[in-house]
Amino acid sequence: MQRQFDVVIERDEEGFYVASVPRLPGCHTQARSLDDVMLRIREAIELCLDVEGVPQGDLEFVGIQRITIAA
Repeated sequence: MQRQFDVVIERDEEGFYVASVPRLPGCHTQARSLDDVMLRIREAIELCLDVEGVPQGDLEFVGIQRITIAA
């Protein structure tokens, strides 16, 4: 059975790409290139599913919004 997961990719101050899967808490990785981070997050998802199992219920990805707050 195939499942789809949304992946959030950000870039840190050192230039590393950081990928995380909101649907799987604690499922994240990083790499120097987008190609590498995509390979690594696929592996991370597979490992998370092996350990935690398939999450119950489905969420529909709506989008990401950026908010600026004076701090």
